[in-house]
Amino acid sequence: MDMSSADAASTKLLSLTQRSASEDLGCRRGEFSRKHYGSVELLISSDADGAIQRAGRFRVENGSSDENSDCTPGTWHRTDVHLENPEYHTRWYFKYFLGKVHQNYVGTDTEKNPFFLSVVLSDQNNQRVPQYRAILWKKTGTQKICLPYSPTKTLSVKSILSAMNLDKFEKGPREIFTPEIQKDLLVLEEQEGSVNFKFGVLYATDGQLTDDEMFSNETGSEGFQKFLNLMGESITLKGWIGYRGGLDTKNDTTGIHSIYTVYQGHEIMFHVSTMLPYSKENKQQVERKRHIGNDIVTMVFQEGEDSSPAFKPSMIRSHFTHIFALVRYNKQNDSYRLKIFSEESVPLFGPPLPTPPVFTDHHEFRDFVLVKLINGEKATLETPTFSQKRQRTLDMLIRSLYQDLIPDLHKNMLNRRSFSDVLPESPKSARKKEEARQAEFVRVGQALKLKTIVRGDAPTSLVTTGLCRKEPWEPQCFCNNFPLDINCSDSWGQSLVISTEAGVLLLDEGQTPVPVFDRTLSVKQMDILETQDLFLSRADKGKDARLFVFRLSSIKKALEERQMVKSKSDCKDNKLEKTKGCHLYAINTHHGNELRIVVAIRNKLLLITRKNINRSDSFPILPPPTDSPVEEFQYIREICLCDPPAVMTLVDGPTGENDNLICVAYRHQFDLVNESTGETYRLHHVDASKVTFVAAIDVYEDGEAGLLLCYNYVCYYKKVCPFNGGSPLVQPSPSDFHFCWNQVPNSIVCAFPYILAFTTDSIEIRLVVNGNLVHTAVMLELHLTASQSDIYFTSAASSMNAASGGSSRDASSQSSPQTPTGQEMPVLPSSQGEGEIQWKHIYKIPLSNLVGRSIERPLKSPLVPRVVTTPTSSIIAPMPVTHSLSLSRMEIKEIACRTRKELLGLTADSAATKSDGGPKQKKWSRKGTEEQQRKGAVRSTSSDRILTEIMDTEPEPEHHLSTSSDPDTTAAKMENPIPTGLFHHNPSFDDEILDLK
Repeated sequence: MDMSSADAASTKLLSLTQRSASEDLGCRRGEFSRKHYGSVELLISSDADGAIQRAGRFRVENGSSDENSDCTPGTWHRTDVHLENPEYHTRWYFKYFLGKVHQNYVGTDTEKNPFFLSVVLSDQNNQRVPQYRAILWKKTGTQKICLPYSPTKTLSVKSILSAMNLDKFEKGPREIFTPEIQKDLLVLEEQEGSVNFKFGVLYATDGQLTDDEMFSNETGSEGFQKFLNLMGESITLKGWIGYRGGLDTKNDTTGIHSIYTVYQGHEIMFHVSTMLPYSKENKQQVERKRHIGNDIVTMVFQEGEDSSPAFKPSMIRSHFTHIFALVRYNKQNDSYRLKIFSEESVPLFGPPLPTPPVFTDHHEFRDFVLVKLINGEKATLETPTFSQKRQRTLDMLIRSLYQDLIPDLHKNMLNRRSFSDVLPESPKSARKKEEARQAEFVRVGQALKLKTIVRGDAPTSLVTTGLCRKEPWEPQCFCNNFPLDINCSDSWGQSLVISTEAGVLLLDEGQTPVPVFDRTLSVKQMDILETQDLFLSRADKGKDARLFVFRLSSIKKALEERQMVKSKSDCKDNKLEKTKGCHLYAINTHHGNELRIVVAIRNKLLLITRKNINRSDSFPILPPPTDSPVEEFQYIREICLCDPPAVMTLVDGPTGENDNLICVAYRHQFDLVNESTGETYRLHHVDASKVTFVAAIDVYEDGEAGLLLCYNYVCYYKKVCPFNGGSPLVQPSPSDFHFCWNQVPNSIVCAFPYILAFTTDSIEIRLVVNGNLVHTAVMLELHLTASQSDIYFTSAASSMNAASGGSSRDASSQSSPQTPTGQEMPVLPSSQGEGEIQWKHIYKIPLSNLVGRSIERPLKSPLVPRVVTTPTSSIIAPMPVTHSLSLSRMEIKEIACRTRKELLGLTADSAATKSDGGPKQKKWSRKGTEEQQRKGAVRSTSSDRILTEIMDTEPEPEHHLSTSSDPDTTAAKMENPIPTGLFHHNPSFDDEILDLK
C-alpha cells in the first residue's frame, strides 16, 4: 500500500487495510479477484499542512505489483481486453425491433405493477436462422431472451412470459397497435445508460496533494500533451456538431478546445483540466470542478518519479466520481504505468491490469485504458447510488406510459385477446387494413431510428478504432465435412476420440479416422485421463448400461500393431460390474491424490475410487498384470437419493478427508451430498414452473469451493465452503451472484476468465467474475462434444450460399425477416434430402487461448497444487508417446479406397468416370456393409474396416471464415497441410483460425 504523507499518524492509519463489508453482490470473490482486480482498502491522505483528509474505501488495482518494483513488462499482447455488455449485443430494441414489424403488449402483474412485452421474429445476425427475441420491461429492469422459431408451432404471449418466470397476472397482456409506442419503448431502453461517455482528465505536478493545487495548473508538460494526443484528437468546441459531453459549443464558455475520440462506436469527450477555463481569482477553480467533479470516471496524469508521493482518491472532493485512473509516464523507457481506484460499491470490471501494470506499446495502452474506463462507468451504474435512481426513473416512465394507455383500454387500439398468438393470421377482410397499419408502424420506427443515428445516440459499438487482434475464443477448423453424429468425445493429446453410431473413432486433424471400438460398443459418455493412463466410458443404455475402464497404453498398442477392432464382447474384462443400469457418472475434475467416480443408477449413487500409482524414476515401472485396470478400482459406499439426478458434480473439500461433496440436481433443486456420511443439504431451490438443468461447475478460490449452477436461462454462483465439522454452511453470502443468458444453453464450459454457453446456434461468451457479456458468436446447429481440455464442437456445413452479405458487426444495417403473416413466411434452411448426409464441421478452441498465458487459473481444487498456466508445446503423457502410428496415411488411404469400392460395388471404370465428372457431394451408404454382415463376411483388420462405416474423404484445407456467412462461400483456399501423426501437436495460438466477429 502506498504512503502519501510522512505524517506519523497518517502513516499508521495508512498501514491498516480492511476488507469491505459491502453487500453489493459480485463485488469481490477471493484471492484471485483481489490479486487481479484489486482489494478494498481504507485510503487516507493528508494535505500540504499535514491535516488528515476524509477517509474513503476504494478497491485498488495495481497489477499485483509494487509501484516501486523495477519489473520489465512482458512482450505478450493481451487478448482479454473486451468491452463488457457491448451495446451491439445489449440494445435489442434499437437493433432488432425499431423500424421492423413487431408486437408490443401491456399488462399488470399480481402486485398491480404494469409491464410491457415486445416480441419480434428476427434473423440471427444474417445467418438465416429465424428466432424470436423478447424484451420484458419491468420497473426492476429489462429481461431479454431468445426463443426458437418453429414454422409448425405458433408462439403465445403466455408461453413467452412463462419462460420469463411471469405466470400470473392481475390483468392479462393486450396488444398495443399504435406506432407511437416505439418512441416510448426506445426511451425505456435508453435508461440502460448513455451510449457516449465523458471522462475527466486532471493534470497534477510532482508533490501536489490537494485538488485545489491540481485544478490550478494552467498548462501541462510535454509528456502530458503526448498523453492527450494518444487518447484523442484536439477539436475546436465552437461549432462542434458531434457529442459534446456537456461542453459549450456556441460561446466558448467552457474553453476553446477539447480532446475527443470515437472508440468502437462510442463517442468520448474528455474534460481536460488545463483546457477548461482558468480563473486567477478563484482558487478552487469551480468551473473546472463543475465538469471534472461530476464525471463518473477521471484520469489523473501525475508527474514525478514512481517513488514520489502517490495520488489518493481522498485528495479529490467529489461525491460523484467513483473511479480514478492514475497514469504516470516514464520518459526514460517511453512507457506508461497504470493504477485504478474504484469506490468499494462498484462491481468488478475488466480487463485486469497486467503484472507489472506497465505498457511500452502506446496503442495497446490506449486500447486498454479506453476499454477499462468504459467498462468502469458501466459497472458504476450498477452501484446502489445509480441503480436505485435508475429504477425509480424506469418505474415512473412505465407507470406514466401505462396511465396514458388506460383511456384506450376499451377502444380498438388494444386487442382484447389476452393470450393471442404472437403471430396471428389476420382475416382476409381486415388484411389490407392490417398491412396499412404495419406499413405506418415501420415508417414511424425507421424515422425514430434515423433521428437517433443523426443525434449520435445510436448504440452501434462498431469497431472504428482499437487494435486488430485475434479473439481468444476464435476456433480452428479441426475436421471438415464429418458425416456422422457425435454422441460424445474427449481429447487425447492433439487427437480426438469420438463416439458415433459407427463406433468409437480416433481422429487427428486433417487425417482419416481410425476405429478404436466397433458399433456394438455404444459409448454415451467418456473421459480420457492421460496422466492416469485411463479411458473411462459409459456404454449402452437402460438396463444394459455399464461403466467400462481401459488403459490408454493398451489402446495405443492395439492401434500401432493394427489389431482387430474390439467389439463389446471383447470388453468383458473392462466392465465395472456393479455399475449395471447406470445413466450418469461424474469424476473429480482436479483429481490429485486419487480418482473418485460417482455413478448414478436410478436414484442410487455408487462411489468408486482408484488410487493413483506413484511412479518414481529411481525404480523401474512394472508392467500391469492385465490389460484391464478393473482390479485397481474399489467400491466405497452407496448413497440413496429421493430422485434420479439429472446433473452431478464432485466438489473437493479443503482437506479431502471427510469433507468431499457431491452436487446433484433433481426436481426443482440443487442439493449437496456428503460423500462420507450421505447427508444431504439443500443448496439452491429453483423457483420456476419448468426446470431444465444444464450444469453444475465446481470452481475454487482461497481453498474454498464454489459452484456455478446453470439451469434454464440462469447461471447462479453459490459459495459452498467454509465447512463446519464436515457440514457445508449453505447460506446467502455477499459472494453469491447470478446472471441470465440470452438463450437457453445446452452446454456450459468454464475457462477462466470466460464462461461459454453453447446454444442451438450461438456461443454466448461472458466473464466469470461478473457475468457480463463480451461476445455472441453465431454458428449453425452447434453441438459441444468435448471440454475436458481443449474445447471441441460441431457446426453444420451449411449450403445457404445466400446467407451472407457482410460481417455480423454490420448486421444492424440489414433487414431482418419481418414478422410473417398468413401470406409471408421467413426464409428457412433447406431440409436435407432423403438419404443425404448431414455434414458437420468439427471445430477446436484451444484452452490455452482462453485462460491466457500470464494468468493463474483460480479453478484448481485445494487438493491440487496451483500452477501458473503457460503455453505448452506438448501434452504430458504417462509414457513416451511416438508422433506417428505404424499405419501411414498413404496406406490408410489406399486400403480405404479399395474397401469402399468393394462395399459399394464400384468398378475402376465407374470410379474413374465419377472422378472425371468433377467434385460432387458424396453420400454415405452402409448397404454394402450390411450385406457382408448378413453373408458372414470375414472380419477385417482395423485398417481394412475403417471405411465400412466412414466415408473416404480427402483431407480438406482449413477454412478462414466468419460466423456471419456460410463457411463454404467464405472459405479461403490454402495449400494442403503436411500430414501429421495422431499425437502430433500443432502450435494452436498462431494457427489459422476462424473469425467469429
